[in-house]
Amino acid sequence: MATLIANGVHTENDLFYSTNLQNIDAAQFRLPWYYRTEIKSEVAIEGNYWYTLRTNGISSRAEIYLNGNRVADKNTQAGAYGGLEYDVTDTLHVNKTNVLLIKVYPTDYNRDFALGFVDWNPYPPDNGTGIWRDVELKKSGQVGLSTPRVTTMLSGDITVYVDVKNLAKNASAIGALQCYMYDPDGQKIGEPEIAFDLKPRAQEELKVNATVPNPQSWWPKQWGNQPLYSVQCNATIQGENQTSDTTTTKFGIRTVTSTLNTIYNDTTFFINAQPFQVLGAGYTSDIFLRFDESKLRTQFESTLAMGLNTIRLEGKQEHPRLYALADEMGLMLLSGWECCDKWEGWSYNDEGSGEKWSDADYTIANLSMRHEAGMMQAHPSILGFLVGSDFWPDDRATQIYVDALRDMNWDTPILASASQRGAPDALGNGGMKMDGPYDWVPPNYWYDGEQRLGAAGGFGSELGAGVGTPEINSLTKFLSTEDMEDLWKDPNKGLYHMSTNVSSFYTRQIYNDALWARYGEPTCLADYLIKAQMMDYEATRAQFEAYLSRWNRDSERPATGAIYWMLNNAWPSLHWNLFDYYMRPAGAYFGMKSAVGKGKHVLYDYQESAVYLVDRQLASGNTLNSTVDVEVIDLYGRILYQKSVQAKAQPNAAVKVATIGSLANATDVNLLRLQLKNGDNVLDTNTYWLAPTLDEMDWDNSTWYHTPVTTYSNFTALAKMAKADLNVTFDGKKVRLVNKSDVPAVFVRMNLVDGEGQDVLPVKWSENYVTLWPGEDMEVRVEYEGHGARVEVDGRNIARRTVEMSV
Repeated sequence: MATLIANGVHTENDLFYSTNLQNIDAAQFRLPWYYRTEIKSEVAIEGNYWYTLRTNGISSRAEIYLNGNRVADKNTQAGAYGGLEYDVTDTLHVNKTNVLLIKVYPTDYNRDFALGFVDWNPYPPDNGTGIWRDVELKKSGQVGLSTPRVTTMLSGDITVYVDVKNLAKNASAIGALQCYMYDPDGQKIGEPEIAFDLKPRAQEELKVNATVPNPQSWWPKQWGNQPLYSVQCNATIQGENQTSDTTTTKFGIRTVTSTLNTIYNDTTFFINAQPFQVLGAGYTSDIFLRFDESKLRTQFESTLAMGLNTIRLEGKQEHPRLYALADEMGLMLLSGWECCDKWEGWSYNDEGSGEKWSDADYTIANLSMRHEAGMMQAHPSILGFLVGSDFWPDDRATQIYVDALRDMNWDTPILASASQRGAPDALGNGGMKMDGPYDWVPPNYWYDGEQRLGAAGGFGSELGAGVGTPEINSLTKFLSTEDMEDLWKDPNKGLYHMSTNVSSFYTRQIYNDALWARYGEPTCLADYLIKAQMMDYEATRAQFEAYLSRWNRDSERPATGAIYWMLNNAWPSLHWNLFDYYMRPAGAYFGMKSAVGKGKHVLYDYQESAVYLVDRQLASGNTLNSTVDVEVIDLYGRILYQKSVQAKAQPNAAVKVATIGSLANATDVNLLRLQLKNGDNVLDTNTYWLAPTLDEMDWDNSTWYHTPVTTYSNFTALAKMAKADLNVTFDGKKVRLVNKSDVPAVFVRMNLVDGEGQDVLPVKWSENYVTLWPGEDMEVRVEYEGHGARVEVDGRNIARRTVEMSV
């Protein structure tokens, strides 16, 4: 499909619109496809050169031909991650055009080791069949080198590992491997060397040691800088005056370890010996496995801007540039294999659909693991590798995975699975829970005192309220008018842009039941969307604030990590994202940003009516003068409650600083504001809308994806508020909001548009969907590219208007 789009047979806009994708004839992809290219550059065999053909990712089986000679059959070149090397020196034509032909066989997710999407979105018509990573032709001398693998200690002790291979059939290779080490400024800091003596066709792992002077540690972005060192290794053969092969890589000096809370089987990660609370989201590749580095960079920037520190790659290991970007930007990566299909075809897996493994499958798994480990190993952004997702691998596969990773000098945790269903003896419990939810639950769910299911406590490997509703300008790109009408007129209808039609998430019924009950029946699409954004905002904020509030190492069961399900979508979707396919941030994004976007943060515990102060930094600085101001007003702007407390943060932890007992006497919707101040400097502001009563849940009837609600909170009073008089100005970099009325301006939404009213994207807002107190003056920063932008502004009680940029 990616090839057809690239060649103009189909367009993305047409394929993604409404239900058009299901009109593609999938039968055309049930036959082999051929990829052909001509290598027209000069190929000189004279002079002791060898040529190696490298595959890095073909989904999922292929025959490879060079100049009509078969290089590999489909049983050898198998598995989407089966990256292999083939010596094609004798097959190449000297100084002539060479023809490379790759015959790719149809992919079946249950039969093949592929990149599947489970129920995340409709399956692509081709099941991802094709060449999805580069195929490379490498030229070298008699000795070829692998990409260096590097292990580091915080002391600066470094070990570099390189596989050295003698490519000659009949000649030994005697020589030396010299590795040049460079600091982040490019200054040479060492050049260790080691000799080799290889028999014909022999391969050996060589290692050199070095000590980096004044080592600079690599940190995740929230804690520090990302200095990257580099190493270049050259192989020379005795008696020759030229380099046989050269290989390079970048690396960071850092350590990653983990421990297991044996009472609850919860994993805690440590980076550079510091406890690291994982706050992340699940990433997906493009539905057609296209790779766009520019878009990926924007996605990573948005992830970090929200305050998240990790993304999980469940079977979507993507391209090497993803890891390089994560290294440069300070974003941790939790990689691993995917669930539910061939990858988890175990006899004890009663939930998956994958075929059981044959002896040949274990060979494919071994080669896949070795290739991916070699590609990832040196990257400091790697947090660990999950060799299973929903289910753990059997003992034979586990040993294969562990041996492969260790042979590749893997130096971060190897985890059996992302769930508590079981574990192999060789690894033990993976220390993660997979108890849902995946669909809507109320904010107080996450604060459950018994820490049931997905509530804050332990490590939630994939969980969330299922939110991520796109805004109108995005919806019009992929939904018809009838599709959009269905969102609010037919709330229980199955929707093509949700999950697959056999999934529990084919409709928005659970979500819509809550929206109708809590916020009132929508009167139109616009009313539905503003209510949806409000519900999405409170959903993501509550989940991650709950996990933040339980990050206390003195607790019996601290919340050690949470992976939101999901970060992004493979195609335009109506749920499971923190920004939509077009990179428009909405309620889910800004709810998350409100929760984890700052180093110091004050939050409200719905269940205990308590206030927590969170410090995500390793060193707090002077917090003796910090205060937390608490204020409650009603929808008429009348002050109902005020409190100010002295508060001292604890580095890399949360502390309870206050309780708000008077909220139990509320009779209607009120607004709660928390402010953290250091003297006169406001460090953080957090505003909540609170109903008189909390949502009540039926825990006993919970499913794997949802806990039912028996009584909903009532926020319908928000629809009856008096209009606020909001003055808005825009100077191109800042939007200034001034509430000139006596009532609060609730959930003020700002959107940057061009002259035709289309979204200006990508865009970076310092905050959005904000609430202003009576008389409040607020400035919101915005970054974007281009000129002539305008700002559209509306809210729950704000008249919609468009504001031109002032000169």
